[in-house]
Amino acid sequence: METRVNTIVIGAGFSGLKAACDLAAKGKTVRVLEAQGRVGGRVMAGELCGRTIDHGGQWVGPRHSRLLELGRKYQRETYLQYAEGKTVLSLDGKRSEFVGETPKVPLLALLELGMLQRRWNREMNTLPKGAPWEAPKAKEWDQMTLATWIKKNMSTKASAAFAGLVPKGAYAANPNEVSYLWMLEMLRSSEGLDHLSAVKGGVTDAKFKGGMHQLARLMAEELGDRVVLSAPAREIAQDADGVRVTTDKGVFEADTVIVAVPPGLCESIHFAGGLPAARTALHQRNPHGGIMKIHVAYPKPFWRAKGYTGQMVSNDLPLGIVMDDTQDVGLPMLICFVEGRQMLELSGMGGNERRAKVVDCLIDIFGPEAGDIQGYAEKDWLTDEWSRGYVGAMGPGVLTYYGHALRAPVGRIHWASTETAEHWTGHIEGALLSGERAAEEVLSRP
Repeated sequence: METRVNTIVIGAGFSGLKAACDLAAKGKTVRVLEAQGRVGGRVMAGELCGRTIDHGGQWVGPRHSRLLELGRKYQRETYLQYAEGKTVLSLDGKRSEFVGETPKVPLLALLELGMLQRRWNREMNTLPKGAPWEAPKAKEWDQMTLATWIKKNMSTKASAAFAGLVPKGAYAANPNEVSYLWMLEMLRSSEGLDHLSAVKGGVTDAKFKGGMHQLARLMAEELGDRVVLSAPAREIAQDADGVRVTTDKGVFEADTVIVAVPPGLCESIHFAGGLPAARTALHQRNPHGGIMKIHVAYPKPFWRAKGYTGQMVSNDLPLGIVMDDTQDVGLPMLICFVEGRQMLELSGMGGNERRAKVVDCLIDIFGPEAGDIQGYAEKDWLTDEWSRGYVGAMGPGVLTYYGHALRAPVGRIHWASTETAEHWTGHIEGALLSGERAAEEVLSRP
């Protein structure tokens, strides 16, 4: 192993692995330093009832070109997310069922939702790509939370509740925690509400056979011993000669470094000599949305026989989202997501109490058959030391004051993570694009 390389990459999630693979393909020497004893970051393998499961991100949309290309490279096939039948919607204590993508809400609320989508599409298109803080109304939009905007602009209770589900379902962020400008930027980067919220043709359109986590593993295998596990970066120092990264496994040197870590986790690294104030502020103001992902296994997909997709969306039940996770092999399963206030409540319970709460909720949604569980597995991402939640979100004032520092290199230090992506921010596709961009920055250095 080389004592000094061209570039050190900190973090072996999809952004870091992509940057390292691109640099290695160009003949550059690289070393990837990963804090955990595994690769994948917020993508993680698990096991339940003899079947491999994804504890983290797992979906791919038809417009996620880099991710689909990666799957083809490693000859991994996709299969469509099951979406046949009725979807359950629970808003403020009122349950409804609908088929397709249009929720069953009162006519006035449905009309307002249509107007909302057109307005969001119009306003998100005023944001310059990569620089939303330069939009004509950026300061106005960044001064208010999404919750404040909804209260001022939505007149029906059902449409307001549905609008508030968007950041919660997509990014595990409550509408009172994020700025309206940040929400518009998320919509723009995801090509609109249609792609962000839809199953068929949207960001949850399909999954990889064998799981998403295997793609990270295959990328790491391609890099071989250039990936060093259980080596959390403690300090980064730079000078005219290069960079020095101090880890639990020693000191590593290079010409440049790519920090492929979400801004909100960079606080755990000491940057010798300091960073620009805007970059430091980003580290302090980019908290991750809390989310728990739960798999529940059953002897058969009873919900399908009852005419349900297995999907449920709610703003009032203990579970925020439920989806079918049945495959050709192993037991059929339901995936449950718990976010926001409900996540904090369930996370504070004991394991048996939490499990009972989840199963009771599934019985309320799909009927008594949901009580016949064969296996149960959960992952609380907020308590994960090296993730501390889901996707980094921004409150009022952050984008307009500090957003310009998201991707700006600091000397020999470059940045990557899905939070820094200009397109598909918050998705695995965004992580790949950010790694690609960081590698190009390093390659173009004089």
